Amino acid sequence: MALLVQKYGGTSVGSPERIKNVAKRIARARAEGYDVVVVVSAMSGETNRLVALAHEIQEFPDPREMDVVLATGEQVTIGLLAMALMDIGVPAKSYTGWQVAVQTDNAHTKARIECIDDAKMRADLAAGKVVIVAGFQGVDADGNITTLGRGGSDTSAVALAAALKADECQIYTDVDGVYTTDPRVVPEARRMNTVSFEEMLELASLGSKVLQIRSVEFAGKYKVRLRVLSSLTDGGEGTLITYEEDPNMEKAIVSGIAFDKNQARINVRGVPDKPGIAYQILGAVADANIDVDMIIQNAGAEGTTDFSFTVSRGDYRHTLDLLQSVQEGIGAADIDGDDTVCKVSIVGIGMRSHIDVASTMFRTLAEENINIQLISTSEIKISVLIDEKYLELATRVLHKAFGLDRQQ
Repeated sequence: MALLVQKYGGTSVGSPERIKNVAKRIARARAEGYDVVVVVSAMSGETNRLVALAHEIQEFPDPREMDVVLATGEQVTIGLLAMALMDIGVPAKSYTGWQVAVQTDNAHTKARIECIDDAKMRADLAAGKVVIVAGFQGVDADGNITTLGRGGSDTSAVALAAALKADECQIYTDVDGVYTTDPRVVPEARRMNTVSFEEMLELASLGSKVLQIRSVEFAGKYKVRLRVLSSLTDGGEGTLITYEEDPNMEKAIVSGIAFDKNQARINVRGVPDKPGIAYQILGAVADANIDVDMIIQNAGAEGTTDFSFTVSRGDYRHTLDLLQSVQEGIGAADIDGDDTVCKVSIVGIGMRSHIDVASTMFRTLAEENINIQLISTSEIKISVLIDEKYLELATRVLHKAFGLDRQQ
């Protein structure tokens, strides 16, 4: 029997009524002859509520105990969904991450999956049950509850699909697929029927909220067939993430535009222009488990240079404090930052064979008097860091400049 892994996000299970609707959708898949494993998030708003509670108790919550608190959100959802399925005559069984067990490393609040024990799930599927697994969570080698970081339920779903060799992993969300950009910002945005794995990886890494980047990485590594669908409407094919080269892909120079408000810029000025200075600065940041995104080092003058990079806003204050504590050691004249910036990116496989993409992007932004602070590129993407007040304007004008508002 074919196996589906279905993942439902917080909005999809945001109320008892929506949980019942999800149960009916699962029942339909079962009636069509599929075995089904379901991964769910916490009900919408629940994780934010739990984070706020923790911060009321402790300014900087202990990471291990934070995981204990956050993991309760998904535990509620799996129990309710199992009840909803039983209520309509579908046998179901719920599992927390550690009951499965989803084995992770011990990096609390941002753990990585190492392996999954599929024995219990396979036994339940063989017995005709729907298996419901709490997303976002696992257990380390010492038996501590861990969580995978924001959006980790997508990663849980894809990892389970890989472990179980599922025929398809379906990510149900509040949108009906992957769009050329966020339709709330650009109403003319279009849903894509297919998007290449490489493009989806870039879009996810650059701020597109439809899929979490680690889930896309996992899908690519294990060639999991991945589809994004809406849980709020019936029917529709959604968007399929494809691994095959499509001859039509090069026709569209730019496939999508992503933006990310979760950016902060750090400036380290007047450091000695010598080998190893980048390591001295970024090594300290990496040792604190802080992810660095865009990086620029200016050409040296009079024996010194300036160094700028971006981190997430949640890490902004920590990074500033960290670097200011080692300022004397790295010989920096000044360290400051700005947390009112955002990143806007264009993505497309067609960029490989077109040379004027960057100039079109920069000209379009210049015509709107939008200043570019940092630039980062890869083979199929260009990202710029700009003032956050221009985020929506930049996204709209770029969407139009690259013809994404026209039907392909």
